[in-house]
Amino acid sequence: MEDPEIAGAAPPPGLSSLLPPREFLRSRKGQLLLAESVLSFIIFICYIASLAASFMMAPLLEFLLALFLFFAYASKLNEKFKGVHWPLADFLRCVTAAIIYFAISIAAVSKYNDGASKAAGVFGFAATIVFAIDFYITFNDLVTFLKQGSSSSPEGHKTEDEDSYSDSD
Repeated sequence: MEDPEIAGAAPPPGLSSLLPPREFLRSRKGQLLLAESVLSFIIFICYIASLAASFMMAPLLEFLLALFLFFAYASKLNEKFKGVHWPLADFLRCVTAAIIYFAISIAAVSKYNDGASKAAGVFGFAATIVFAIDFYITFNDLVTFLKQGSSSSPEGHKTEDEDSYSDSD
């Protein structure tokens, strides 16, 4: 039997097929989503170990959402499923995550005295900054996308309302 590497065939798919491409990991969006996932997981673990365990659901949901979007963008699901407006969904996720992390971090740092709550609060403030950077970048991408969409419509095409308005002048 012939060795597949000698025959020039690609090695059989394994664990490496689950990893995202290097280009995505080097992109700004890939790095932000990876940072959001890691920070959310760390905050989740800190809240589990703290007295503020009631706050653990927010980091868990944000971890799962960031992980889903990480693999969705890495596998280019956003190009395959056009029915979802991906930049808008990502923008709303980032805005709500930044607000929620900011609020629960203030509560964790000010209300609870154990070290795990304080650590979760500090990591929560870092996550707030990362999510804020992500929603700022996503917002700029969303604005340029919307400007391109409005400029691509032909100039000479008017709606009936515009025709009736210009005739009354």
